[in-house]
Amino acid sequence: MGADRSTGALDGSDFLPPPGRRSLPQLARAAEGCEGCELFAGATQVVFGEGPADARMVLVGEQPGDQEDQQGRPFVGPAGRLLAEGLEAAGIVRDEVYVTNAVKHFYFVERGKRRLHQKPKVRHVRACEPWLRCELDAIRPRVTVALGATAGLSLLGAKYRLTQQRGLVLQSEWVKGAVVGTIHPSALLRMPSHLDRDAAFAEFVRDLKVAKAAQKRG
Repeated sequence: MGADRSTGALDGSDFLPPPGRRSLPQLARAAEGCEGCELFAGATQVVFGEGPADARMVLVGEQPGDQEDQQGRPFVGPAGRLLAEGLEAAGIVRDEVYVTNAVKHFYFVERGKRRLHQKPKVRHVRACEPWLRCELDAIRPRVTVALGATAGLSLLGAKYRLTQQRGLVLQSEWVKGAVVGTIHPSALLRMPSHLDRDAAFAEFVRDLKVAKAAQKRG
């Protein structure tokens, strides 16, 4: 998806390095200058993906949170800790997977001294999609995990329904390899009770085990 030249609108494709220069380090450096949507203006910094370039599994979340925005690394906040716990419970080595987000800048509103997370809009997801495509093209994983509905939208399109299709091995029009959807680990933080959280966590781990099995078959 490129810029709409009729309106002068930009998206991430206008800031990509040229073909042939799209290794993960080159992409990460280029992303620092991305102004493909308005989110860059309020965020502290871009938060690109990280992990091994030969990862067989890629995990795609929604967007950086407050701590990720400050540190410049994905999944270093409370949701990241839950993700690490889920991966361990599923028998997946955290250091062997690549983690990133569908949207690379933090989208928030200020409430006093706090910065409150806002759900990215479709235009933010679409503007950032070229970066995600390049990440996946560089890595070529066997399985990509969509963490939450926003990641599912980016990877699988508008017809994806998390509640109906989570834990299934799916195919995308543009993602090579299998795609498995599950909840974003931040959803576990919002569970009203420990019993609800424990049940949801067990389902989350089951979905990750599906992804692990798909990785082995890929």
